[in-house]
Amino acid sequence: MSDTAQTPTPSSTPGPASLADGLKVLRAKWGWIVALGVVFLIAGVVALGSVVVATASAVMIVGIMMIMGGAAELIAAFGVKDWKRSLLWGLLGILYVAAGIIAILNPFAAATILTLMLGAALVVGGVLRIFLAFEMRSAGKPWGWVVFSGLITLLLGIMIIAQWPASSFFILGIFLGIDLIFIGSAWISMGLALKQRA
Repeated sequence: MSDTAQTPTPSSTPGPASLADGLKVLRAKWGWIVALGVVFLIAGVVALGSVVVATASAVMIVGIMMIMGGAAELIAAFGVKDWKRSLLWGLLGILYVAAGIIAILNPFAAATILTLMLGAALVVGGVLRIFLAFEMRSAGKPWGWVVFSGLITLLLGIMIIAQWPASSFFILGIFLGIDLIFIGSAWISMGLALKQRA
């Protein structure tokens, strides 16, 4: 067997060097990553300072995403050969686009529906988590924190539903603000960690 047959080509070998190069580029950009985190953090604080405006912004973001999703469904509908499936995909796409337009044109009406859905989802999630905790208890596994998190989730959902529809004006804004703060903190932590390893 010849030596050339046993020698691996550069394209066939896995490239840890490419991963190292990628990390090197990220380390060089750590300042921009931290700056991005600070922007997210400030946006989160501003959102918490004006939760009504943040709620409208959150609903508009959802509306834009629904329009984009609906457009993708409509494009996919033209690629389906079966006319029944094509019709179903097309109807779903039209519904998504229509819902997105309604959310953008009337964000607070959409926020009312989204808030109620969020509260119901939290209640269901909390009940399921508590049920899972008792299943874990019967199996002899640690379950206390799961019960605690389930109770918190359940109480939060009940509070949102109890205050509904008034809660529609601020709940989504609070969630958006907290989410932006967490995202910003994560970016800042990653940027500082890359600086230390540079």
